[in-house]
Amino acid sequence: MADLPGLSNRKFSINRNTGVPRPARRFSIGEPGLSESSSKVHRQFRAAHEGHLPHAGLDATRASTGVVWCTERAAEYGFLDEPDQWANLGQGAPEVDDDIEGCFPRPTTLDISTASREYGPTAGIKPLREAVARLYNEMHRKGKPSQYTWENVAIVPGGRAGLIRIAAVLNNAYVGFFIPDYTAYNEMLSLFKNFAAIPVPLHEDDGYHIHPDKIAEEIARGTSVILTSNPRNPTGRVVQNPELAEIQDICRGRATLVSDEFYSGYNYTSNCDGTTISAAENVIDVDEDDVLIIDGLTKRFRLPGWRVAWILGPKEFIKAIGSCGSYLDGGTNVPFQEAAIPMLEPDLVRREMVALQRHFREKRDYVVQRLRAMGFVIRYVPDSTFYLWLNLEGLPAPISDGLNFFQACLAEKVIVVPGIFFDLNPSRRRDLFDSPCHHFVRFSYGPKMDVLKRGCDGIERVINKFKNLESH
Repeated sequence: MADLPGLSNRKFSINRNTGVPRPARRFSIGEPGLSESSSKVHRQFRAAHEGHLPHAGLDATRASTGVVWCTERAAEYGFLDEPDQWANLGQGAPEVDDDIEGCFPRPTTLDISTASREYGPTAGIKPLREAVARLYNEMHRKGKPSQYTWENVAIVPGGRAGLIRIAAVLNNAYVGFFIPDYTAYNEMLSLFKNFAAIPVPLHEDDGYHIHPDKIAEEIARGTSVILTSNPRNPTGRVVQNPELAEIQDICRGRATLVSDEFYSGYNYTSNCDGTTISAAENVIDVDEDDVLIIDGLTKRFRLPGWRVAWILGPKEFIKAIGSCGSYLDGGTNVPFQEAAIPMLEPDLVRREMVALQRHFREKRDYVVQRLRAMGFVIRYVPDSTFYLWLNLEGLPAPISDGLNFFQACLAEKVIVVPGIFFDLNPSRRRDLFDSPCHHFVRFSYGPKMDVLKRGCDGIERVINKFKNLESH
C-alpha cells in the first residue's frame, strides 16, 4: 500500500495519467519551488493568504473563499467591466432565467403585506416552516409513522447562515468533514472554538466516495458530528441508498449527521424522473435521530439572490438553531419567505425537478464531451450537482496545476476555481501547496449553454497554445 501523502519516507508519486513518477513534492520546511516562485498567480495567492508563506499553513482569519479570490483576480483582467464577454464557470450558481422548458416562472413582483414590515421570527414564519415540513413528508416520508412538523424546521438567510447557526449550538465535539468539499466550510469550521475540526481525506482512485466504513472509523475515534455535502461539491458525486441508510444507521445514537443537501435536485441517478436524494428518507424518528438537513431556494429553485434556506431536524435542535439567529443574523427577509410558500407545493416541485434534471444533464453531457475531446481524463462523470472536478495532470506542465491553469484561462476571459480552495485546512495542519487538490480545478456547468460553449472554446485555446509552446 502506498504511503500517505506528506509522510517523510515517500520518495515520489506517480502521475496516474502518464504513469511517470512525479518530482518530489516541496514540503513546508523549504522555500517555494521554481514553478511557484516564477508564477505570478502563486505569488499573489501567497501574498493574499499569510498562511501560505513558507513554514505556515492557512490563516483562515484572513482567507476569502475561493470564488471571491478568483473574482478579484478576474477583475484585474476586466471581468467586472464586461462580465457579459466572459464565461464565468467559477461561480457556484445555476442559471436563473425563466427559459428552461418545463420550469415554473419565477416571481417578478412581491405582494408585501403590512405584517411583513415587522421583525420576523428568527426561526422563520410558521406558514413557510409548515410548507417545508409538508414537502419533505410528501417526497421522503410517505407511510412513515414519524412526520416532520413546522417545529422541525428553521428558516435561515442562506446556507452559510444555516451552517453558522448549527456550529454555534454544537457542544464540545470532534467535527469530522471530508476533503475536498465546499470552500465555505473552512471559514465556518475556523470561527468557533466549541469544537475541533477533523479532516477526512477522500481519494480520486475511489471516486471520492464516502464509504460507511469510513464513517464507522471516525465515530470509533471519538468524532460525534459528521458534516458533508450530499450531493457533493465539488466532485459531483452522491451517496444514495442503501449506503446512505447504512451511514445513518451507524450514526444513530452515536453522532449528529449534518447533511448539506443544496444540490439534492440535481440528481441524474434515476433517469431524471424528478427524484431527489435526502437523508430525510432514512430518519426513523424526526425528534430522536440527530440528523440536520440544510437546503433552500438557492440551487434547486434557482433563486440564489433570495437568501431563503431551511434546516430540518429534531425539535430540540431546531429550537436552539432558531433562537441563536437573534444574535447571529437576525432572521430571513419576511416578504421573500411569504413568496416562497406557494413554490413548495409538492406536485409543483416534482414537475420542476424533472425539468431541472433533464436540462442540466444535457449541459453536463455537452461539457464532458468537449473536455474529453481536448484531452482531459474524466474518470467519473458526475451523477449529481452541476460541477466537474477536473484533473489537470495530463496537460502541458506550465498549466498542470490549478492556479496556473486558472491564470491562463483568465487571459481567455474564462473563470474556473483552483482545486486548492476545496482542500479545507481550518486548523492549519499543513501547507496547502502540498495538497492533493493542487492539480485540480472546479468547472461549473451551472451557467447557460451559450456561456458553457464560450468557456469551452476559451479552455481549448489555452490548451492549444501551451501544446504549441511545448512542441517548439
